[in-house]
Amino acid sequence: MSERLGPYELLSRLGSGGFGEVHLALDAEGRTVAVKVLHPHVAADGGALARLAREVETMRRVGGPHVAEVLDASLEGARPYLVTRYVQGRPLSAVPVPVADLRLLAGGLADALLAMHEAEVIHRDLKPANVMMTEGEPVVIDFGIASALDTLSVTASGAVVGTPGYLAPEVLEGRSAGAEADVFSFGATLAYAATGRQPYGQGPASAIAYRVVHHPPDLEGAPEWLAPLLRECLATDPAARPTAAQICARLGVEPVSHIRHVAPRASGAPVRSPSATDDLSTREWRPGQERHRRSVEESRARHRERVRRRWLIGSGLFVSLLAAAARQPLPEVALFLLAAYTLGVMSDAGVALFSRSPFRRGRLVADLISVAGAVGLCFGLSTFFSTFTLALFAGTALVVGIVFLLSA
Repeated sequence: MSERLGPYELLSRLGSGGFGEVHLALDAEGRTVAVKVLHPHVAADGGALARLAREVETMRRVGGPHVAEVLDASLEGARPYLVTRYVQGRPLSAVPVPVADLRLLAGGLADALLAMHEAEVIHRDLKPANVMMTEGEPVVIDFGIASALDTLSVTASGAVVGTPGYLAPEVLEGRSAGAEADVFSFGATLAYAATGRQPYGQGPASAIAYRVVHHPPDLEGAPEWLAPLLRECLATDPAARPTAAQICARLGVEPVSHIRHVAPRASGAPVRSPSATDDLSTREWRPGQERHRRSVEESRARHRERVRRRWLIGSGLFVSLLAAAARQPLPEVALFLLAAYTLGVMSDAGVALFSRSPFRRGRLVADLISVAGAVGLCFGLSTFFSTFTLALFAGTALVVGIVFLLSA
């Protein structure tokens, strides 16, 4: 049975990390999103939550096809959570490596890095597990969270801020770290994808951290076009690493600004749906505001109505093709097909007339238009096309329809 958290319906648990559990969920519009519910020991750290709340306004400015945008956040109450775009796929850490299309991966990661740094967001925990692969394209998730929650109390509570082997030397040594640390993590992640091995080997975390600080990375097997860039990104000195813009230039990635221009929402302002004009406004749930949002049931009803109309149009086109093909040799069959279609659609209209659906008026209009359209199209097609051509069209439409249904 599904669980509700604010306006979201949690459907299933996707996984768990150092900071929280991730759930697949439906928002108030019936769309899938990813909801990260912070762990209790993280939620108990008031200072960390306050810092995260400040960072969310910056994090939600990060946009683009290669990042999972922050859509919503509620950091008050017993179960604070963040909401991001849901990315269907597998993490880079779970796909076969070396990656087949390495240029596509490198370009996508570079674009994500530029998008974050343009918005002045530091990921701080970029690694293969935080790169989702969907149809060969990378999408970076969880950006900014590790940086915002990197406090002594959170770390002491058990959350691991970063992963040895992908953390920059300055982070491991406790020095101040900026965007250059993400460049190091980018290089380590891409090196893993290119060689199929951890760039600093395996073993205890302390041993890996020592190699990061004192030894060069293992880049054997990396292609010649990529190896020099990886060495620069994995330089021990942060100043020697290239910037995200320079990486994009080296890889031939067109620099496109993905900064989302969002206006801060005034305190107490009503919640607005993401389909509104101000699509990018942070939609924080507060008790008593559910009435401003569509219920999941209403969203599902809207979806069912859209599917019904598409089926109505598709079936009307198919029936009109069949009737037009049969009109000359078998006029009785053509009349039967049109009458059967009309009867079925009018029955649906009668059901809509006595239903309490908010879409009944539109449903009645669509039914009447579909009947008139099917009859008119039948006579029009039979006038301009031969019986053989129409039969060929109908057969093709039948095959395409069957293939579509089977694939769906």
